Amino acid sequence: MARIRGADYRMGTEDRSGFSADGEGPVRPVRVDTFRIDIAAVTNWQFAEFIAASGYRTEAETFGWSYVFHMLASEEIKRRTPQRPDSTPWWVPVSGAYWAAPEGPGSELDDRMEHPVIHVSWNDALAYCDWAGTRLPTEAEWEYAARGGLDQRRYPWGDKLTPKGEHRCNIWQGTFPESNTSADGWIGTAPVDSYKPNGFGLYNTSGNVWEWCADWFSPSHHLRAERSNPQGPAQGQRRVLRGGSYLCHRSYCNRYRVAARSSNTPDSSAGNLGFRCVRSIPVPG
Repeated sequence: MARIRGADYRMGTEDRSGFSADGEGPVRPVRVDTFRIDIAAVTNWQFAEFIAASGYRTEAETFGWSYVFHMLASEEIKRRTPQRPDSTPWWVPVSGAYWAAPEGPGSELDDRMEHPVIHVSWNDALAYCDWAGTRLPTEAEWEYAARGGLDQRRYPWGDKLTPKGEHRCNIWQGTFPESNTSADGWIGTAPVDSYKPNGFGLYNTSGNVWEWCADWFSPSHHLRAERSNPQGPAQGQRRVLRGGSYLCHRSYCNRYRVAARSSNTPDSSAGNLGFRCVRSIPVPG
């Protein structure tokens, strides 16, 4: 974990390339207290330890299925699964897909133990945190840590997506959702320590997998919320997701920007949802 010293920072963005309906803005001053945060998303190896120790069963296993991106699903599975969401037909609801079989029956993790665990719901992530003695980050903590000490930059490393032609994150290149050139080195998930870390030593706070935060999602709550250690609304229907994933592309979902936001229901799982943990640091009495 990295120790993140408490500070005031400018949260949010008014970037015209963003999504104002998501509540990315306005830019506002926020204070977060000192905390520790995982330098990378929780890996398959770490999650396997949790499962072995606790016997926990994820919600994808309980439901019997999870969403797999169509280019990663086998042709046989796609033939057996003709029904797809109307608004996102690139997602295939695959029976038997879960964290240890990320593309469904027959898929394995042998060469992906250092990749981020996926197909984990918010509830699954919370169960892991309870076991590990950690918690999920607040959205304000996540954004401050993800920025790496930079003020109002578009990405954790600055404003240019590929400085000097160098890829700094795992996102989509090509024409979404049919053609991915994998110019950044990956089509699906990448190892959690891929690419250069940000100024705080955190890896992949842009791209790779969406990361669950503690907060309920609201596009407007922050307009009236406390500015010191904001917690999000007291209730809601969807939890905050941050960071974007390997499926994000400027033509459709450029939410790999550090201030971008998304959300999903707490029991949802998919092949691009993961998380990282934090620990509070008690204030000396």
